Parts: sequence; structure tokens; C-alpha cells
Amino acid sequence: MRSENNPRRDSVCLGSAKMLSKREFFEKASRYSMMLAGAGMALASPLWLENWVTEARGGLFSSATDDILRNAPPARYWISANAKEVRCLTCHQPSDKIQGTQHAHEKPIIKCLLCAQKCLINEGERGACRARMNVGGTLRSLVYGRPVAVHLDPIEKKPLYHFLPGSSAFSLATSGCPLSCKFCQNWEISQARPEDFKGKFVPPKSIVQAASGRNAPVIAFTYNEPTVFTEYLTDIARLGHKQNRRHVLISCGFMNKAPLDEMCDVLNAIKIDLKGFSKDFYRQVCAAELDPVLRSMKQVAKRGVHLEIVNLVVPTLNDSEKMLTDLAEWVMGELGPDVPVHFTRFHPDYQMLNLPPTPIATLERAYEIAKAKGIRYPFVGNVPGHPGNHTHCPACGKGVIVRTGFFVTETHLKSGRCEYCDGPIAGVWE
Repeated sequence: MRSENNPRRDSVCLGSAKMLSKREFFEKASRYSMMLAGAGMALASPLWLENWVTEARGGLFSSATDDILRNAPPARYWISANAKEVRCLTCHQPSDKIQGTQHAHEKPIIKCLLCAQKCLINEGERGACRARMNVGGTLRSLVYGRPVAVHLDPIEKKPLYHFLPGSSAFSLATSGCPLSCKFCQNWEISQARPEDFKGKFVPPKSIVQAASGRNAPVIAFTYNEPTVFTEYLTDIARLGHKQNRRHVLISCGFMNKAPLDEMCDVLNAIKIDLKGFSKDFYRQVCAAELDPVLRSMKQVAKRGVHLEIVNLVVPTLNDSEKMLTDLAEWVMGELGPDVPVHFTRFHPDYQMLNLPPTPIATLERAYEIAKAKGIRYPFVGNVPGHPGNHTHCPACGKGVIVRTGFFVTETHLKSGRCEYCDGPIAGVWE
């Protein structure tokens, strides 16, 4: 079981911060100190430099953590090792040769059941996501009400191509993620602790009001892994539905069944990153497992929530003919032909600066493999102007949604059907 106190994980976060040049540091600092126009909320400011000083004094994040804990509510989806109804095998493996009768632990150990890491967390420690802490035997959410990035984006940027195309998405994130992908493009927040940012508590009602003030029909939970703020997410969505807002999740799909069921109750669309169709790739590059992600995608499809999939194609690591073919065959066999699949171009970032951008020919090969296997809506992503960005009618082949970058420039749909041949186009259009 992984713990947040893993020295390798801590060194990744802090080590990466220390490698920033002075120019890069101030560029990133200015990015996070922007104000949210018209929403009345100040975005969180980074505290990298202040934290380095605190670390040098031997008290890493202590005062900032205390400030956050004052308003940190109890989290959901966890069990205590000392709870009366808990059996030993709830946390221990059968190979531990424990008979299953309850054992009274001296310290209140918690098992987090939110994501598939299933972290065992000692008192005063956190799970792999850094966003949930065992405080006196109660698991608390350190990121509830603490957004660190808020933007107004086109829905195509998520990317969601078959869900209300052309609409605006009021997008927010906190810090934290249960994965540690070496190519992460949002590592400044996904691999950070909430103490790395200074910001005011923002209740769910304020998020909904801000989205309304920007005339955004969609609220998107995105940038980091939103599962880590599932309590905040679901509270926002329940309030937002009262104003006829739609809600979408941009996720790695690494959550457990029960929290995903709750999220499906309040979400209208989910985009899941399928990092690569390989267990070894997940373990070596993302510090995670493939099977929980596959399970999540099947669960979303079964619940009838609109689903789209992104596969970031990384040169030499997950771009083999076999891996791309296996991915397409699995989608066809388990999810069906109408789930949009985006094959997206990799750009060097975070800990993978040594690899080149994905050759466009590789993305085109993935696109053709998917089509040959029967997937009706494959896409080429992160290549502006490429015809693989458009939605084509699977019946007549004509472009029914034409895109330039993240923007829709032509639409040839009428009530969800192709204007040219009247063939149905799967998606959420109204």
C-alpha cells in the first residue's frame, strides 16, 4: 500500500520545484496570481519560495497546514482500522495470514476507499494524492473549497467533442492527484499540496454563482484529478443542477466504484484518460494500475453518462501497433463503436523532456487502426488544423462538425442527425 510519506514521491514534487530557473519561477508565479474576472474570487497564489524557506527551517508546511485544517471537513469513503464493524481482512491481504478477527491498533490507522490506491494512512499522514489527511482518526479533505485554478474554457479543450460543442465550460481544479505521471502537463498543481497555494475558502455556492455570472452552461472539474475533491465536486454539481447547469469530469478514471457511482449521479459527461493499454506502462510511467481505469470506463458507460476517451500517444512508450490495436479492440468490445476516442499528441513536459513530440504519422496510424476496428468517432488531438479534429458522419463520411483548434467553425447537424444523409450522430447536442 502506497503512502504519501514515500520519499520518492516527496522528492519528485519538491525536486521539480527546485529545478525551476528564476525566470520560470516568476512566470509560473504570475500565472497563478491572476484574478478571476467577474467572479469576485482571487485565485490561489503559489508559495514555492515560502515553502522552501520553511523546509530549510525544519517545519515544512506546518503553519499553512494548520490554517487549512481549521476548515477541513471530514472526507467520505474511508474506514478506520479500529471501527467495530471492520474486519482485519478489510485492510490486510490474505497472504498476511490474519484470521479476520478484529485487532485493536494502538494508533487510528485509516484506509482510504476513494481511489484505487487504497492507501493505509497513519495519524498525521496523507494518502498518495496529498489531499486527504488522517487527523485524530478522521480522514479530512484538505482541498474542499480550495480551488487553485479557475478558467473559462471552450468545451472542446477538455476535450469533449460530442457534448454540447461550442459551449463554454467554467473550469476549476484543486491541487492533488493519486497518479504521478512522468509526462503530466499540469504537474504544478497535480503534484502539489494544498499548502503550496494561498487562497480563500470558496464555498460551492460561489462557484455556481461565478459560472452563472460568466453565462457558462457547463461547470467542468478538470486540470488536476478531480476525484480528490469529490465531496466539493458533488456539492457544486447538486447546486448547479438547480440552475440547469451541466457538469463534466475530466479524469484519469482511477477512482473506486462507490464514489464513481455518486459522481455519475450528478455528472452529465466524463472524459477519461486511458494513458496506455499496458499494465507495465501504468506502473512504470504513472505509478498506477490499468485495470481500475478499464473498470471505471465500463461503469460510466453502463450508467449512461456521456463518455469520451483520450489516449496521449507517447513516442516509444505506448505507441506500438499492438498497443494501439489492443486499445481499439477493447473499446469496441466493452464500450461499443459510438464512444469518441481522441489520440492526442504528446509534448515534452515535467519529467519527460527527453522525448520528442509525437509524430503526426503515428497519430494518423492510431486513427486508422481505430476506424478499421469499427470505432465511429476517432480523433487526432493537439494538432490544430488537422482533418482528424473534425467529426465525420459514419454513414456518408462528410464533416458534420468542423473545428479549428478548440473552436467549432461549422456545424451540419439537425436534431442530432447528419444534414447530408440524415444519419444519426451519437452525442449530447442540446
